[in-house]
Amino acid sequence: MVSITTADSPTDTPEIGLTVDAGGIRTNYHDRGDGSPVVLLHGSGPGVSAWANWRLNLPALAERFRVLAPDLLGFGFTERPADIRYDLPSWRGHLVAFLDALDLERVSLIGNSFGGALAIDLATQLPDRVDRIVLMGSGGLSFPLTEGLDEVWGYQPSIENMRRILEVMAYDSALVSDELAELRYRASIVAGTQEAFSSMFPAPRQNGIEAISTPEQSIRGILHEVLIVHGRGDRVLPVSVAYRLLDLIENSQLHVFGRSGHWTQIEQCDRFNRLAIDFLAEA
Repeated sequence: MVSITTADSPTDTPEIGLTVDAGGIRTNYHDRGDGSPVVLLHGSGPGVSAWANWRLNLPALAERFRVLAPDLLGFGFTERPADIRYDLPSWRGHLVAFLDALDLERVSLIGNSFGGALAIDLATQLPDRVDRIVLMGSGGLSFPLTEGLDEVWGYQPSIENMRRILEVMAYDSALVSDELAELRYRASIVAGTQEAFSSMFPAPRQNGIEAISTPEQSIRGILHEVLIVHGRGDRVLPVSVAYRLLDLIENSQLHVFGRSGHWTQIEQCDRFNRLAIDFLAEA
């Protein structure tokens, strides 16, 4: 087992929350609020963590629900086993172990990008563990590799490269400051982080899309209530994926935000929070 807490990974960052043993893996997570459990599944950007992905959404969601946001296997401040294979069965196994460790039999999910692909996988493989689902800028279906996703998954650490990726993520590049680029760059070079990240989606990266995709026939079998959210200006995951998910999932609805890229939870934060809360509260 490889611990991510090193001299290069400060322990006073807000990205570090609570720790639980999830199937033998020390897992970093945030746990706020009371009520029905909602688990937030982050995306696969370089240096990402649950806190970086969901920091603007946790407080609002926690006013209505018990909100849990784990650093998924291979990301953030969760331990990374040296011999791990990063694939959907491993990510699903870790997520289920996390739910079991916290005695969470059934949860709603909010999945962003890669996290959406994982939410779809869990809903098809273990449907009884899932209540309602919000898919935001979600993967999980096959689509032609975009330049944006190729750049994100092909990231090589530098402040300049991180800034370029953040600008690909955002509809409004004014959201990307030098301070933010440096902050996310430093997160991407914490010991072991880039090594794990670069092994997840190597070139040719179309293979990575297929590897985290669920067969359409299986997605047709999802009977959960699903809210699909997407930014019309998303350059990482095309909005056509959202429309296809809408076609495939019987009990689904779609909200497309204008003036939003792959960062809907940030760029349309207040509106996204209200939309997600209203949908999840219907359960």
